Amino acid sequence: MSLHADNEPSPMPTMEVDVAVVGGGPAGLMAAEVLSAAGLGVHLFDAMPSVGRKFLLAGKGGMNLTHAEALPQFLQRYGARTEALQALLETFGPQQVREWAAGLGISTFVGSSHRVFPTDMKAAPLLRAWLQRLRHPPAGGPPVQFHMRHRWLAWDGEASQQSPDTLVFQTPGGLQRVRARAVVFALGGASWARLGSDGAWVPPFLSAGVPVAPLLPSNCGFDVAGSAVHGVVAGWSPHFSSRFAGQPFKSVAIRVDGPGVVFQRRGEFVATQGGVEGSLIYAASALLRDAIARKGQAAFALDLLPDHSLDQVLAQLRHPRGSRSLSAHLKSRLGLDGIKMALLNECLPRDSMQKPELLAQAIKGLPIVVNAPRPIDEAISSAGGVPFEALDPGLMLTQLPGVFCAGEMLDWEAPTGGYLLTACLASGVAAGRGAQAWLAASGSAP
Repeated sequence: MSLHADNEPSPMPTMEVDVAVVGGGPAGLMAAEVLSAAGLGVHLFDAMPSVGRKFLLAGKGGMNLTHAEALPQFLQRYGARTEALQALLETFGPQQVREWAAGLGISTFVGSSHRVFPTDMKAAPLLRAWLQRLRHPPAGGPPVQFHMRHRWLAWDGEASQQSPDTLVFQTPGGLQRVRARAVVFALGGASWARLGSDGAWVPPFLSAGVPVAPLLPSNCGFDVAGSAVHGVVAGWSPHFSSRFAGQPFKSVAIRVDGPGVVFQRRGEFVATQGGVEGSLIYAASALLRDAIARKGQAAFALDLLPDHSLDQVLAQLRHPRGSRSLSAHLKSRLGLDGIKMALLNECLPRDSMQKPELLAQAIKGLPIVVNAPRPIDEAISSAGGVPFEALDPGLMLTQLPGVFCAGEMLDWEAPTGGYLLTACLASGVAAGRGAQAWLAASGSAP
């Protein structure tokens, strides 16, 4: 806080608003849209110079909006939080996401993997259309007011006497107090801090007595344990990492055995300088991460030839190879070469490579041991956050009436494939409607 020459604190200006939405990602923007459409004066605050930064970056490789599988299967992608998210996603699920996009003039299509994309595959046109509608509502209602470079610091007052309806922001002009009749927080998790999701909201929430499950990396890569074959304590051998870091394992399958669950899927992933990342690894990341937390390490079984049975592989390995080298024989009979062949050499002792039975078993189920997830700031998303048990069905904090939470700051996680964005949008709708209902019940709604 700035000081006068007489060392007395300068007065902090106070802004009075109907609803303060804190966070300009998909969940916050959706909550703002719902509340603005209800005729409420909505002020949206974000620490970054512009909104939707993570949304835009996630869309650079093709904006995956949602997924077209049947809703019962869709719901199962949320694991332990399926029940908590079910009502939200039944209200605003994959079909509603596509209808909402269409209302913005954005047509969509279903790809071969049943993922749903805008026709032009881009995020920027959708975000521009969305912001245009928020700033200029078609029905002539109150426009959403945007306040950029406003970083929420805390609630007003000491920890024992905080006012949940009064927020303190750091702004380019100094500290700013905002008093709102309802507040929706949509501050994200802790991945991609440079885009605004830095988890800085956790300490003030904890100081206010709001429970927060630790934020953990989700949809993340992992470091591999060292190779005993090459005497490496951690990571790949220098030979492997120098030649194959950044290269993909294509047409493979992995299996992870977890408590009461077995994860099996085909696809591809990438070798990194010291580990693994990519779609297959991300899909299994929660199981691997939790196993590491319990046991210090985890493992997945890698099938290098999922189109071949163990017997078929063994038959080809036993086929006479004459004067050909083993690598030439594997390439000729099974198509194994490049990074797949290099991985076998990385993980198997030389004598095992010469034994058809052991080599066949490795080709069909090579154990890859991982001992640490990559740092949370490298993860696509994060797990942990405000538990649903601390919220009512409208996503209001039960101990802070008038304060709602939405998006990735809630305690849930999901794989990539449109599931993350759909649940963020759905929770934004739920929080917006919850705040609207609370204001109506308290006599504060228009």
